[in-house]
Amino acid sequence: MEQPRAAARLQIVLGHLGRPSAGAVVAHPTTGTIASASFHPQQFQYTLDNNVLTLEQRKFYEENGFLVIKNLVPDADIQRFRNEFEKICRKEVKPFGLVVMRDVTISKSEYTPSEKMTTKVQDFQEDKELFRYCTLPEILKYVECFTGPNIMAMHTMLINKPPDSGKKTSRHPLHQDLHYFPFRPSNLIVCAWTAMEHIDRNNGCLVVLPGTHKGSLKPHDYPKWEGGVNKMFHGIQDYEENNARVHLVMEKGDTVFFHPLLIHGSGQNKTQGFRKAISCHFASADCHYIDVKGTSQENIEKEVVGIANKFWGDENSMDLKDIWMFRARLVKGERINL
Repeated sequence: MEQPRAAARLQIVLGHLGRPSAGAVVAHPTTGTIASASFHPQQFQYTLDNNVLTLEQRKFYEENGFLVIKNLVPDADIQRFRNEFEKICRKEVKPFGLVVMRDVTISKSEYTPSEKMTTKVQDFQEDKELFRYCTLPEILKYVECFTGPNIMAMHTMLINKPPDSGKKTSRHPLHQDLHYFPFRPSNLIVCAWTAMEHIDRNNGCLVVLPGTHKGSLKPHDYPKWEGGVNKMFHGIQDYEENNARVHLVMEKGDTVFFHPLLIHGSGQNKTQGFRKAISCHFASADCHYIDVKGTSQENIEKEVVGIANKFWGDENSMDLKDIWMFRARLVKGERINL
């Protein structure tokens, strides 16, 4: 199918997602096509029966592995998250367990506490203000369509993609989030990722490879980029270069939900501003932990455990399951396995 026809069909699908203006969220395919669905409800395997998603939305997620919901998170909440992030950057609040990250191009000698020096905060489960994102009814009503009623918030991030230094380190390589997760089944895990401002290709929007959630978990490692790579920015080593790509142009409050096997990444920020988004990975409380030793995930296990033990002290030696149990929080229903 030609690109204009694919883009036109995607616009029609996005028109079902809630806001009157069809142009407010534009997903631009740069190659290939967006799959259309032609199956019966009993064939759904990536979504659960619910009264929230329309049939078209459900089919779209089943075929493509992601779904954009327009204008989902109110401006007032976005502003509160932004204010709290700025307080964290200034070290006015220091939530327990929070990890503050900076770009690989910023040396320790240059670092001073400020928004311009902080590229990401993660594990904000102990920050009541930021963690409100994970409990918003607007978010959870969609999450339940993928996880069921017993919902765990597993991993939290607020991303502050910086203007690129010229070394292209603000990029995030194409990857699958399941690479980082020692719990299964993957079909009961979903990410909610909300734009905190207008996001497009200029400031490094998300790029997704539709339909790749139907494949298996691929080996990941650090890409061999000349300018350097940020810590734990693992990328897929052997993805198909000719896969269709969709760049998600989003407005403030727009939220994309996507499967943990969906291949995705983001480009460099070519602007002088900081591109912000807030996200949480949710999982069903029915999920269970697995041992990743001897698998393609063993490399990330060693790295995460090494960082955690350095953070907490070697005398408090932790394994990967310990780390994820520390992060996990019940946000709806009953806690079962996780």
